Amino acid sequence: MMERWVTYSRKKRLGELLVDAGAITQEQLENGLAEQKKKTGQKLGTVLIDMGAITEDQMLDALQNQLGYPRVNLREFKVEDQIIAMTDESFLRKNNIMPFGFSSNNPNLLKLAMCDPLDLRALDDFFLVTGHQAEIYIATAADISNAIGRYYGSAEAKRMAEQFSKERAESGRGQSTNEEENEALQQAPIVKLVTQIIEQAVRKRTSDIHIEPFEDVLRIRYRVDGVLQQEMEHKMDIHSAMIARIKIISGMDIAEKRKPQDGRATAIVDRNEYDIRVSMLPTVYGEKVVMRLTQKKALSRDKKDLGFPPEELTKFEKIISRPNGIMLVTGPTGSGKSTTLYTALSELNTIGVNIITVEDPVEANIFGINQVQTNEKAGLTFASALRSILRQDPDIIMIGEIRDQETAGIAVKAAITGHLVVSTLHTNSAASTITRLADMGVEDYLIADSVIGVIAQRLVRRLCKSCCVDVEADEYERQLLQIPPTQGPVMIKHPGDNHNCLECGGSGYHGRIGIYEIMPLSAKLKSVISRGGLPEEIEKTALEEGMKTLRMQAISYALQGITSVEEVKRVTYEE
Repeated sequence: MMERWVTYSRKKRLGELLVDAGAITQEQLENGLAEQKKKTGQKLGTVLIDMGAITEDQMLDALQNQLGYPRVNLREFKVEDQIIAMTDESFLRKNNIMPFGFSSNNPNLLKLAMCDPLDLRALDDFFLVTGHQAEIYIATAADISNAIGRYYGSAEAKRMAEQFSKERAESGRGQSTNEEENEALQQAPIVKLVTQIIEQAVRKRTSDIHIEPFEDVLRIRYRVDGVLQQEMEHKMDIHSAMIARIKIISGMDIAEKRKPQDGRATAIVDRNEYDIRVSMLPTVYGEKVVMRLTQKKALSRDKKDLGFPPEELTKFEKIISRPNGIMLVTGPTGSGKSTTLYTALSELNTIGVNIITVEDPVEANIFGINQVQTNEKAGLTFASALRSILRQDPDIIMIGEIRDQETAGIAVKAAITGHLVVSTLHTNSAASTITRLADMGVEDYLIADSVIGVIAQRLVRRLCKSCCVDVEADEYERQLLQIPPTQGPVMIKHPGDNHNCLECGGSGYHGRIGIYEIMPLSAKLKSVISRGGLPEEIEKTALEEGMKTLRMQAISYALQGITSVEEVKRVTYEE
């Protein structure tokens, strides 16, 4: 197999092969080669994909058809420690390859996943480093990158931390109090360590990184699918340098250690750009850091990708198609409110409308939308920004959050005078959102006149398809899922207990899906609200008109096997 590959590959290069396969044109190849010359060290395949000449899947299909190598999904394999020990992360990332098993035909051959099987230099280097020839398989660059992070990420971070501690000890300095000087002295390992932590977090689908100092250890946790899990622990002697490095990249005051600080950074991981919001908080053992990761293009997505069931999607479309009024999205932090708002704005963003937002902070930049960042110190609050926005001839206004009576009052007046206003509130249900506005001092008749719809939402974890198991629902589960006593045995899905599952990492869950409680304001509901109806009465009326509560939608997903009974209990609550 190896000899056939060498003979063929010396005759053909990647670009020529793709042209012969009809995957790209000769002109696209020439443009790609010209672009590659400008980007020193970047592979032609990556350049062609970035240019949009070909997708990664199309390129791999062409390579598979022309060369006959099988494609592989690395998530389906558990790589042995013996293979992992043969090489290191930096070498694999440099060549974009991943060994994942021994050949069943020849124990001297290692199965090797490559996104460019024509890379002779990578194969030669692989033989020199491991002493093994390669049995070639084709995989996507993202799959290879994720596999490298899964098996080498923690070890590489630990190695960087140990290297830093060793250099520090050899310098004989002890623990420096001058963080800036310490950062400059020990930059290389700390820079790599912080970068490694961020990259590994991205590849594990992390939303928040927590770096927490305690008396003897520095704990690092990742929030994956809404739940925190411990990722690693380091000695406290790296804490001050790590904090200094994070302050530098996020634009904070490196000398300030007594006050909370907020900053912002960006990172590019696997060719995707991520926005990082950084919060620094002094604790008794030192400064704690939380870094929130957001993929810039993930916030503005197609409305069909939000997870609305067909009936709820129709309601959502009707609400955002209204020319004026207030649409409110409600839920706790991390429930996907921003994604819903940005999706609505992207849907409405046409050349014929003027959209202005006021946010704290601006979470994603969208072309064609005028976005304002609040600045309390400069006197640019939500209320003051809104007053100025109304003089900017807006059609649609997005308010990051209605926090006080003044902001609520201006939003209501804007809606009544012909503007479409979208905003968020922190409440537990759609019905209680109405009474929250009343508590802020907005008159009931103004609420009824201005609000056109309320969306309450949560995110539930999806069961891992690879390891979930079918179990007969017990009495408690039947009661919670509202299964009639007369109905026979019902099978539901539970998270599996396979700690070696490569898809979910042993958690039993992989990814999340939104559940929604959508309440369009009908004439009957407006009547109830205008006479000061309580949340119970508002909800009862909405249910009579077909509204489904968060609990009802969560139950539906549990019965469909999308989520578990535990998630229904965790995310929704009813008296």
